[in-house]
Amino acid sequence: MDAVRLQQWTLVAVLGAWFAFGAIFLFRRRPPEASEKIRDPMGTVGLLLQGVGFGIVWSVRRPPGTPLFDAPLPVLAGIAALDVALAVGSVALTLWSVRTLGRQWALAARPVEGHQLVTGGPYRYVRNPIYTGMLGMLVATGVAWSRPVALVLGVLIFCAGTVVRIRAEERLLRTAFGETWEAWAGRTPALLPGIW
Repeated sequence: MDAVRLQQWTLVAVLGAWFAFGAIFLFRRRPPEASEKIRDPMGTVGLLLQGVGFGIVWSVRRPPGTPLFDAPLPVLAGIAALDVALAVGSVALTLWSVRTLGRQWALAARPVEGHQLVTGGPYRYVRNPIYTGMLGMLVATGVAWSRPVALVLGVLIFCAGTVVRIRAEERLLRTAFGETWEAWAGRTPALLPGIW
């Protein structure tokens, strides 16, 4: 297998992971309508920044079949394997996270009536595993598709949006759950174990 074919198969695998990623949200069980208690508009600002990060990674692409950088074929094969594993792992983490949240998952930063603090499943390891999965999908897409500068810029903007969203959501959770949230946040990293 040559580098062009390897890159094409990597891109196909990452795109397949995107279909699975989208299906998690498209085909999830919809909860019954619940009244919102409060909403933080900064969560929407963070969502928009995350979207800009994804937009940059998707729109500034390399010529088809070219790798992220020149390297011997065994190195490129290793990077391709890691990239596909990252995409598949990100999908699995996101699916686990959405299933663990159940009816409490929402696009907007908002607790609803009867909201409970979820600290089990992937939430034992990071407080925001869906965002961790999104970051993994962003990086996997950039490695398979984008130019290096777009990957770096996209990740930086996505991370800025993620910080904004996390802070908005955590203000609401801190208000709703007080010391219980503080104890969980004190022992559980926000996005990446051992980093933040």
